[in-house]
Amino acid sequence: MIRQGILGGFSNKAGTVVGARWRNRDVIRGLPRKNSKAATQLQINQRIKFGLVTAFTARLSNFIDMGFGSGDGSTSAMNQAVAYHLENAITGVAPNFTIDYTKVKINRGKLLLANGIQVAVTTAGRIDFTWLNTVPDGKYKDATDRANVVVYNPVKNTFVVLPGAAARSALGYNLTVPPDYAGDDVHCYISFRSTINSKLVSYSEYIGEFTVL
Repeated sequence: MIRQGILGGFSNKAGTVVGARWRNRDVIRGLPRKNSKAATQLQINQRIKFGLVTAFTARLSNFIDMGFGSGDGSTSAMNQAVAYHLENAITGVAPNFTIDYTKVKINRGKLLLANGIQVAVTTAGRIDFTWLNTVPDGKYKDATDRANVVVYNPVKNTFVVLPGAAARSALGYNLTVPPDYAGDDVHCYISFRSTINSKLVSYSEYIGEFTVL
């Protein structure tokens, strides 16, 4: 900290230090030193993983922003999603890391997930999601909750997504996918969001891998 004296306060750079005003006080700090050390393999691996996760989760931001984690505002939903996937959803050996699609989460919250969730592929260009609605309505479940459905095609590296596809009470939704998905293996996910409290979401569920007709 600079005490007003023979030199007084100053701003901007002077030699190897920088002067500035902070909370109505004059302060000085040293210039940051350039790090000439090469990154370690561990650091390189972490950067690869981080880039992989952020690129993947960014494309699910519309879902993740509905709710992921504590929801107390201390950390954004996206930051919590990135942290989760870095810790739980990376597989492979460096440098060929990939996403473990079975561990992907699009939402994490307190709303009850439907039971009996299934996917069937019996019609060309269509994926049929079904579920049961056997639990009575309560604080964390209502028949009006909406299903969010996600299909990821790793061959095409594309998603087919539909937030609020159908009410929980509908017990299912038939999702149309692009014609060029025929023959590709895709990964399917589902979660639910409250219509009464938009901040209330369920954990998402990975339903499985299916071949599109």
